[in-house]
This record gives sequence, C-alpha cells and structure tokens, in this order.
Amino acid sequence: MRLIGIPVLLGAALVLSACPPTYPKCSSDDHCQEKGEVCVQGFCRECATDKNCKPGFVCDQARCVPKPECIGDSGCGEGKKCSSGKCVVAEVKKPEGACTADEDCPSGENCKSGRCAKVEAPAKTCSFEPMRFEFNSYALTESQTTVLADYAECIRKGSLRFTIEGHADERGTEEYNMVLSQRRASSVKNYLVSQGVPGGALDTVGYGENKPAVDGHSEQAWSTNRRVEFKKK
Repeated sequence: MRLIGIPVLLGAALVLSACPPTYPKCSSDDHCQEKGEVCVQGFCRECATDKNCKPGFVCDQARCVPKPECIGDSGCGEGKKCSSGKCVVAEVKKPEGACTADEDCPSGENCKSGRCAKVEAPAKTCSFEPMRFEFNSYALTESQTTVLADYAECIRKGSLRFTIEGHADERGTEEYNMVLSQRRASSVKNYLVSQGVPGGALDTVGYGENKPAVDGHSEQAWSTNRRVEFKKK
C-alpha cells in the first residue's frame, strides 16, 4: 500500500481552511465586500454603524434608513412634537368643557362664552285659556291634558295660585248644572295636582249656568259656555 505523505495532507488542510463562508455568512468584511455589505455578528448586512450608510441615512437594525427629522419632542421646537421621526404641529388640548364653536361640544350642549353648556329649553308660555267641554261631560280630552301639563309646569315654576271656575250651558236644571260645573272644575284641578301642582294652590268653584261667556240659545253659544276658566289669585 502506498502511503500519502505528510506534506500532501498538510496542503489539503490549507486548501480547505482557505474556503470563505457561504453568503450571507461571514467572518470578516472582506466576505461581504462583493455585495457592498459589512460583516455583522457572522452575517453580511447593509451596515454596522452610520458610517456605512450614505449621507442622509442612518444605520437602524443593520439597515440604512433615512435619517429621522427628530427623535424626541425637544428637537422640534415650540408648538411641535416628534411623530414617527417627523416634526408635526402639536395638537393643543383644550381644557375640559372649553369650546370655540357649538361643534366642539357634546350633543345637547352649545358653546357659550367659551364653555360648553346645556341647551336651555325655551320657557313655556301659558295663556291659561278656558277649557271647553262636550255636552253633559266633564271628561278631559287628550289634547286638553297636553295643554294642562304645560299649565302645571308654569304654575309650579311661578308658584302661582288659581281659582278654577266651572261653567255649564243653560240646558238642564239649575241644580244639575251646578253639580256638572263643579265636576268640570274638579277634573281640571285633579289633573293639575297629578302633574305636581300643590293642591293648596288651587281652589274650585262651580257656577252652573249662572255666568255665561256669551248670550244665546244656539249650539255655538252653548259650546262656548261649557267651560272651565282660570282666575289667578
């Protein structure tokens, strides 16, 4: 058997040791030079420091990226802040409740003298017009209860006091009409009390047919005289 000489073995070892690592692995910058890169922790990368990047770029995680305009708010000057590496106008936070227009306020509020305030509902105006009734009836209609609800609010807020006067038309006996007119006055009072008006603020009286609003013997006159009136005390 022919023995290989020691010099031959040493030569083969030197040849093997001279083979460079396979890209992207490296052991020195020379192994990355063909790609225009540098060796970073055993791998070819675009940069290791800012010096490996062209002007206007910096090295960030082994990649050259455009140099940010800022890093912190202190580098942007007054009225600006640093956002994603760029100086932008800082949003000025208004004090809570402050405003310059109605659009700055939440729903149900308006801007008044630089502050958001609840929209005030217009004050109700109450005329306290007479309530008309159907023939031989002291029942309140739905539209009448709606009006009386507004009257109740006006009475409460104004601490008003009334005498509620009931009236009837000329038909029927005087005794019957007296009772009917009183029931009309009481039905109005009872509804106002149900809406929060103190009972002591309201008196009732029935005049029957004795105080007609108009003279006459027609349906038009009768419908006008079937009423309840509010007399402020």
